[in-house]
Amino acid sequence: MFDRKQNSSRILGIEKNIFFIGITSFLTDTTTKMIYAVMPLFLMSLGASKTELSLIEGIAESSASLLKALSGWWSDKIGKNKPFMILGYAFTALLSPLFAFTATPLQVLLIRFTERVGKGIRTAPRDSLIAGSAETGGRGKSFGFHKAMDNSGAILGPLAAFGILMLFPKAYSKVFFIAAIPSLLGLLTLIVFVKEAKKEKKDKLERIKVSDFHKDYYLFLGIVFLFTLGNSTDALLLVKACDIGIEETFIPVLYLVFNSVSVLCSVPAGMLSDKIGRERIIIFGFLLYSAIYLGFGKTSSPSVVILLFAFYGLYSAATDGVQKALVSDLIPENKRGTGLGLYNCILGFTLLPASLIAGFLYDHINNSAPFYFGAAMSFAASVLLYGFYKKRNGK
Repeated sequence: MFDRKQNSSRILGIEKNIFFIGITSFLTDTTTKMIYAVMPLFLMSLGASKTELSLIEGIAESSASLLKALSGWWSDKIGKNKPFMILGYAFTALLSPLFAFTATPLQVLLIRFTERVGKGIRTAPRDSLIAGSAETGGRGKSFGFHKAMDNSGAILGPLAAFGILMLFPKAYSKVFFIAAIPSLLGLLTLIVFVKEAKKEKKDKLERIKVSDFHKDYYLFLGIVFLFTLGNSTDALLLVKACDIGIEETFIPVLYLVFNSVSVLCSVPAGMLSDKIGRERIIIFGFLLYSAIYLGFGKTSSPSVVILLFAFYGLYSAATDGVQKALVSDLIPENKRGTGLGLYNCILGFTLLPASLIAGFLYDHINNSAPFYFGAAMSFAASVLLYGFYKKRNGK
């Protein structure tokens, strides 16, 4: 258990540990989103097709997904989360500038994959530390705060990339070099300020069995799998924006719009989920996603795309942190890293087939087909989640 007596101080109303985890994520996401905002354009400048672009993102995310489950299980077994976080965040800090030296899509894939290995190592232990540091009844708020900090970095990152490209058009290497600085600061913040959420020896994981988790946990993972099958890489949203006439220089600004809305809404969404139930908020998010993807499929208007990116931020606020809070509610405390790791593994692993399907539909049918497919999968997932909610609440 997290020792709240020794770590009871707060910063801006947030537990100190969670605050500094948020700072680390803010700085690291500034780095990753600086890179991610220009990566589709950079890959296409190297001659990558839409399918190759989707494949690179899918392989990078999915191949490292097994590590999310493994690191979560291992952190439960030894009763420590911070060492995995340090190693994982170090991968991003040290590898990010290497994109500047790539000349082929394959080289990008190798670095992207290795950097995502770092995310695979850190994600579940980090989420477990957040859950263990949260006050009773405030888990949704804590995950909402972390998501808000994560997306605050995702605001600054694209904005910085936009500024660099405005001054130096197509100077992607400058973006990659400058992007390394925030992640190094984030790693330092983690090492100095974040404290381990210690567990009693009796609470540490001895062994893991399928029966250790309630069937509701597995049902929710199935619903998440279905939804994620239609939730391919966001890079295709940026490509669609280019296709309908938005200039390359302004593509990072779309990420700015998306993440600004997500930052504003993540904490309120998490707090609301603490009060009215996680499932209601997530169902809203799934239905909103379905409507947004229908919009991306139908529109040819740059102004409508900007509006859709704003609503996409609201969808993100209603789902990302709230889903992690729901998973934390469904699993035993001493298996939290394992349960969150498996959840994150499902998300990442499913991104590969999702991205392959979307990339194929984009290249071989039209630029609307992948969005119609995503809308259908999301709507189906919302229906199943409504049934899940009724079952859990006896309605």
